[in-house]
Amino acid sequence: MHGHSYKLFVTVKGKPVNDLDNPKNGMVVDFGDIKKIVNEEVVDIWDHAVLINANSPHKELGNELEGRGHKVIYCSFQPTCENMLYEIAAKVQAKLPSNISLAYLKLHETENSYGEWFAEDQSEN
Repeated sequence: MHGHSYKLFVTVKGKPVNDLDNPKNGMVVDFGDIKKIVNEEVVDIWDHAVLINANSPHKELGNELEGRGHKVIYCSFQPTCENMLYEIAAKVQAKLPSNISLAYLKLHETENSYGEWFAEDQSEN
């Protein structure tokens, strides 16, 4: 078992507000709104948690850690950087306003180890 101090970069796209009377004039979206979504959907849930694949043969380890007061999350995927990006993308996209789309995610495990998610590479389902 090991842990990381992740760093997430989020890029969205849309048209900037063009209304002089709107406090968000010139913005595609307020950075605070994106930060709120990411915090509520990802950081607040995953921070200081052990992520374990719910189908892992090591589920007993999760139960033991929970019994010792640790935060454990059983997820439906193997918690690799790549799979975490897919999960983050789904969570963030679901909360974005309809006029804003998720374009890109970059998740650093370390300074030099990271995964990237590009909306343009995702197939339509």
